[in-house]
Amino acid sequence: MENNFFGEETAIILGLGELRVGKCPMGTIGLGSCIALILHDERRALAGLAHIMLPESRGVTDRPGKFADTAMCALLEEMTKLGSSKSSITAIVVGGASMFEFSANSLNIGERNAAVVKELLQEQGIRIEHEETGGKLGRSVYYWPEGKGRLIIKRADGTCIAL
Repeated sequence: MENNFFGEETAIILGLGELRVGKCPMGTIGLGSCIALILHDERRALAGLAHIMLPESRGVTDRPGKFADTAMCALLEEMTKLGSSKSSITAIVVGGASMFEFSANSLNIGERNAAVVKELLQEQGIRIEHEETGGKLGRSVYYWPEGKGRLIIKRADGTCIAL
């Protein structure tokens, strides 16, 4: 499977807790319990990507991409400023793994991240187009927003899928 993401001149790799909205290729690597939330507006070939680390901000607003609730609001606000409407946005949710055995119970951050992101999407009326969450493998995500969007998910075991 060809992945020329790093050959793209305008490609952006987001770090932990970062988010971006735009028309350029975007990616994030090293998702464990974190979630890559991609919002896509096919009509505008516009996307937003957030590398979400935790489910709830609890009032902290200095790094909106870090938390599911603030990331969702920030992505929707930026996409709306660029002409998108919620009715034209779909979502892709990737990540939320349980990386450590000792976190399999109430401290399972990955499971909580995925649950909160899906709940927020439902509240906003945004359809999930693709989801790959849970498990015990880390993932990296590469996304090209043009057209219907192109997604590559690279798993830590070396397998990849392209949509």
